[in-house]
Amino acid sequence: MLLAEEGLHGVRDAVRLAVIVLASRTPSETGEVVIRTGELARWLGLSRSYTASEIVPALRRSGVVDVEVEEGESLEHVGLRCRVLPMWAASGKVGHPLALKRSEFATLLRLMEAVMAPGWNHKDGSVTPAGLLGARTGRGAATDRLALLLLVFETRESGRVRLCGGAVDVRRGRPAATVARLLGCSAGAGERVLERLEDQGVVQRVRVRTASQMAHRTRLLVPAVAAAHGRTAAEVVHGTATQAGGPVFSDPDVTAVPSEAPAAQTGTQVSGVGAAGEADGADPDVTAALHTHHSPEVPVGGSHSLSGRFSGVSRGAEGRRPGRARTREDRARIGLTAAAGVGSSTAGEGPLRGEQPKKSPVDKQELAGGVIPGTGADAGAGLTVVGGRRTQRGRPELPVDHDLRVVLAPVAWLWRDLSRWQQNRVAKAAQAELAELRGVLEGAGQAPSVLAARLESRLAEISGEALISSPFGWITRRGLVRRPSCSDVRCDDGVRLDTGANCDNCANVLHARRAWRAAIAATVDAQSPGLDGHERRRVIEARLRGYAAAQAADLAARQTEAREREAQRAAVRAEAEAQAVAQRKREAAADEARRVQPCGACGRAYANGLCDACRYQRAARELLAEAEFLSAAAVDPADAVGARRAVADTREILGTLTKEARQRFLDAHVPSGAPGEEDEVRDVAAYNELEVLKQVVPQIRRSALKALAAGQEATAEADRIYAAERARRWDWPDASEAEVIAAAREAAQRARTRTAEHLLAVRLDQLRSQDATRGAEAAVSVSWAQRMAEHAARALPGEVAGA
Repeated sequence: MLLAEEGLHGVRDAVRLAVIVLASRTPSETGEVVIRTGELARWLGLSRSYTASEIVPALRRSGVVDVEVEEGESLEHVGLRCRVLPMWAASGKVGHPLALKRSEFATLLRLMEAVMAPGWNHKDGSVTPAGLLGARTGRGAATDRLALLLLVFETRESGRVRLCGGAVDVRRGRPAATVARLLGCSAGAGERVLERLEDQGVVQRVRVRTASQMAHRTRLLVPAVAAAHGRTAAEVVHGTATQAGGPVFSDPDVTAVPSEAPAAQTGTQVSGVGAAGEADGADPDVTAALHTHHSPEVPVGGSHSLSGRFSGVSRGAEGRRPGRARTREDRARIGLTAAAGVGSSTAGEGPLRGEQPKKSPVDKQELAGGVIPGTGADAGAGLTVVGGRRTQRGRPELPVDHDLRVVLAPVAWLWRDLSRWQQNRVAKAAQAELAELRGVLEGAGQAPSVLAARLESRLAEISGEALISSPFGWITRRGLVRRPSCSDVRCDDGVRLDTGANCDNCANVLHARRAWRAAIAATVDAQSPGLDGHERRRVIEARLRGYAAAQAADLAARQTEAREREAQRAAVRAEAEAQAVAQRKREAAADEARRVQPCGACGRAYANGLCDACRYQRAARELLAEAEFLSAAAVDPADAVGARRAVADTREILGTLTKEARQRFLDAHVPSGAPGEEDEVRDVAAYNELEVLKQVVPQIRRSALKALAAGQEATAEADRIYAAERARRWDWPDASEAEVIAAAREAAQRARTRTAEHLLAVRLDQLRSQDATRGAEAAVSVSWAQRMAEHAARALPGEVAGA
């Protein structure tokens, strides 16, 4: 499957068919195909508008096709430039199933033209006829074309289609189930598609009759394939019937009829898992014909058309054990047949072997009242009985996330065999790989397609999913894991993840190794010129091994040194972290010690050295001092009496405002008598006083600036700047007198403001320095008085009296 299920079946089938059409029309030289939207619509049998609005956006969302709009010389939309990403990624990879040669591209295109070419009228008047379904357009046309193409891929040279095995819907029949499994839809939808193909005359359903003239299996024929190999439909139908006079015996679908040897099974694209919605039960198509005779005995060592692959055949002359019948080994592992409701889960039990049928563990579970997986309303997530334990079966559909659906599409069959827990682990592993790829690739949107291409490459290495015995282990440990061939994080199996080209680093490593070999060979030839070819090769290989061992030892030494340096850095980081932790502990202990200290001003306990009330009062005193300085700075420094009067007025006003704020709070407060309420009242009252000062002090500062701006110094500076600006503005010939005057006044006002701010800053510095000097002198006086008192206390009484 190139694409996971997306949206409605019609859009999904049209997208799948569009991918195949684009792949068939891709030039082998460039890998890109340019096609008009209308031409693509004709190939799909759809209208141009529907293709442009639905199919092309779905192609872009699928992550399988890179679609770009091709523009003409006038930037008009002339077509689409498409690149099928899996084929682009497979180009140049020898052995990859999508790395097609030029002849293979031509063969695929001829097959597509024979099946669904829309037909063309050439300029010279010649007409290229349409394909088998070239005239089929409208609703369901893309589904019919895709179904016929897939049936052609499953058709033998005789024109017979290889039908699917296993249990199918009794009401539909095996041909309808085959079409349904090819398209990934229900058996009912597959039957409707098959009926439309029959109405078009491109397929035929033929009921084969046995020697007893009773109806037997239904064969599905594609007459066009038979005609291409020189056969007619009548010859094919006649060849499928049992020849008269031959032995009459049961002829199930998995055995070869007496008239032909069993053909080698080639790869089939029919999924062995039943389509959703199919009813479990036997199909009359697989029922053995009514008979009373047994098959004739086969002599030992004789050649018979049935010998070689079935348990009922003799061992033959060599004495080997008979081979096992292996049908459709290219498909995914079928799993427990009991879980699918087909026969018994125990090998060797069945009425065709002659034993009495026994009850399988699933049958016992059913009789005991258990739920048989695959039946009922919850058929998608039932319980499988394995060894007496119940295991929750995984979901048959891929995850809802679009990126995961694109990534896991190549292993969709393996996904169905996983349990619910395994599916969750696979989804997480895929998401982790996608995150790593998004960090490596320049475009994050390329990561899903690159990871899907990696899974396809891994599957191609082992020749398909059938050889995988452990799906979960293979997907998580081999399929999704990057395998670097060098130290570059963008290398995967020698290919760059970001560009898809060969890894340059790997080429450098290979070049270095070849250089080693050439140098060693030259040294051996110079030192021992007489060696024969074998001895020379042995000496060169020995020296190469020695050189490789030395390189490995050097690498190990450098890695050891790097680990030691990393250990030293880790030790330094650990020591620094330990010191930081110790410092944090010391700071926490100091904080705790400060927290339990009483207030140094009022003595309140557990005040962290200073209670809130005292802290607010200290800040209020600082603001009060700042207000006094501002009031004094607004007065002429020569007027000492005016300065003292301004300070006294400011102190009186601020004292009145703080007292009013305190009284308002006390009047609004209702005492509750709770413990510690007095301290809380004191804190809040001090906070209110501080807030009042914070609001008043900026107003005092603005008043001081206004007074200084109206002073002589600021006025003189403003007049000087006004005159200078007017004199300079007259030099501008384009400016009017009014503009010059306005500009000069604006400059003078700015100069006045700057002068006032400068004067205020200078006077505040002078006042603070004077206050600090007076405080220092007062402190010195207090300290001298204390020292004299202490000296008098230590002196003798006589000395004090004499003094």
